[in-house]
Amino acid sequence: MFQRRSDWVPLLLIFTLTAAGVVVGSDIREIFYSRIRDILDTPPFDQEYSLTSPTKHPVEVKNWGSQLEGKVGQVSGVSVNNFFQPVIFHRGPRSWDARNQLFNNSNYYIRLEDGPIQEDTILILRPEDGSIAESWGKGLFYLPHGITIDHHDNTWVTDIAMHQVLKFSSKDRNVPKLRLGELFVPGSSETQFCKPTSVAIAMSGEIFVADGYCNNRIMKFSHPGKLIRIFPQNEEFLSLLIPHSITLMHSVNLLCVADRENMRVACLDAELCSNMKRSSSSFTIHQPDLGRVFGIASIGNLSYAVNGPTSSHIPIQGFTIDPLGERIVDHWKPLSKDFSNPHDIAISPDGKALYVSEIGPNKVWKFTIDHQPAYEISYRSKHC
Repeated sequence: MFQRRSDWVPLLLIFTLTAAGVVVGSDIREIFYSRIRDILDTPPFDQEYSLTSPTKHPVEVKNWGSQLEGKVGQVSGVSVNNFFQPVIFHRGPRSWDARNQLFNNSNYYIRLEDGPIQEDTILILRPEDGSIAESWGKGLFYLPHGITIDHHDNTWVTDIAMHQVLKFSSKDRNVPKLRLGELFVPGSSETQFCKPTSVAIAMSGEIFVADGYCNNRIMKFSHPGKLIRIFPQNEEFLSLLIPHSITLMHSVNLLCVADRENMRVACLDAELCSNMKRSSSSFTIHQPDLGRVFGIASIGNLSYAVNGPTSSHIPIQGFTIDPLGERIVDHWKPLSKDFSNPHDIAISPDGKALYVSEIGPNKVWKFTIDHQPAYEISYRSKHC
């Protein structure tokens, strides 16, 4: 994690004493977090490792998306279609936070009488400036969360009030092509979800769903929607706590999870193809300044993640992660203004743009990364 052993030995001692319940003075605690920031900001940190895919530090595109101000609600999800257009999922006039409880103790949505949101909740944006090119979704959703555009330009969304995953084709946006989960009924059976958070679609058609807020599991389905397996199994020694976002890394057969309340990224064998190399076990990437990880996306053999409000000691920022090396290789954030409450992240298929959505203030950021996705191109040619 750190470059030199001398860097982390004293920090490990302070961290261990704190975790063990030994009283540590506020001055010592502040030194601990301050030293972490110093070490992670040292230039050699993100240059020490030799990555097999080139990457650049994400750079904010200033004033991008300013046309959206006042036109969107909580932007809970963002994805990018095959035309390199960012697509966002927002909640319009509806909001969900600690002050606005919308579920009872059994996780049933308690505002059904309000009906679905009566404005377009899915907006297709122009990549040049973030202005709205198209919009749809009026009268379809109750409480939007995650959105994913697959390689056939189908749109997959999760609605946490409906407890469902819905698939829409690019040719018919009025009626779902596929529904998973029982409408408005939370549960933990093989045919139910409880506030599902995120979807990832394999190029072979398999569907991965983060059944996040209640069940803390990942469910894998066949292309027609038949359950294949649930992650983790008891013998896999992996416990998730609000898997808030997921991403598939096809080239290395990994599914990586923003394991929010465990404050880490967890990666496991996605079991995509029988002829692909299998991962021996799941593993996690954790670092003291990682905080609560809300969103994760990937291109090639790198992942990009954003955290959210965690502690006054932990900055809200983005991370570039090398999962195969089990390490964070870069930290990044906007230059014009700090992040406030990031909720999701997406990368364009050409690897040149990265987008982060927020739910307060309700906005979308664009960054340039200019990543060359050699592994993704290689995998697309295999079609395993």
